[in-house]
Amino acid sequence: MNAITNGGWIEVITGCMFSGKTEELLRRIRRAEIASQSIDVFTPAIDDRYGTATIDTHTGATWTATVVDDAHPRELLDHVVPDSVVAIDEANFFSNALVEVCEQLANDGHRVIISGTDQTFRGEPFEPLPSLACRAEYVEKLQAVCTQCGDPATRNQRLVGGDPAHYDDPTIVVGAEETYEARCRDCHELRG
Repeated sequence: MNAITNGGWIEVITGCMFSGKTEELLRRIRRAEIASQSIDVFTPAIDDRYGTATIDTHTGATWTATVVDDAHPRELLDHVVPDSVVAIDEANFFSNALVEVCEQLANDGHRVIISGTDQTFRGEPFEPLPSLACRAEYVEKLQAVCTQCGDPATRNQRLVGGDPAHYDDPTIVVGAEETYEARCRDCHELRG
């Protein structure tokens, strides 16, 4: 990634589940490591699918991370070293206060790399990702493969007992293949 500023900036990696967001985040972190840059990696406490204190891909890649209370993302500022690359996985689980934190980090000269899904299982905006994307210098939206038809998938299909979730179900339910599928617009379903 070539800097478009002399200071810091924000990069957002988004898309539906199983689109490779965390894999892309890890690729960028590895490149920063090769360049001998300091790296600070953060994950929300709520995301315990693969254990704690790491970010993990569905394919098994992993990186050590500092766990931060998702309701209080300002806590991560206590762990950031000067001039580091700051990577934040599963940003969709953090409160909207993450937007201000990322703005502060970029304004302080940090490269901030964020990954997370920008849509709820309803296909609606999942803050804080849309607000972060609006403020970012770089945004990359990835697609998965629809599990039903094979078309490009952009939606998160939540399943409850193998059936589509009801529209009124909770927005945040941490899970992986047992709870979610990647679906295209046409195959995405909600029980009303």
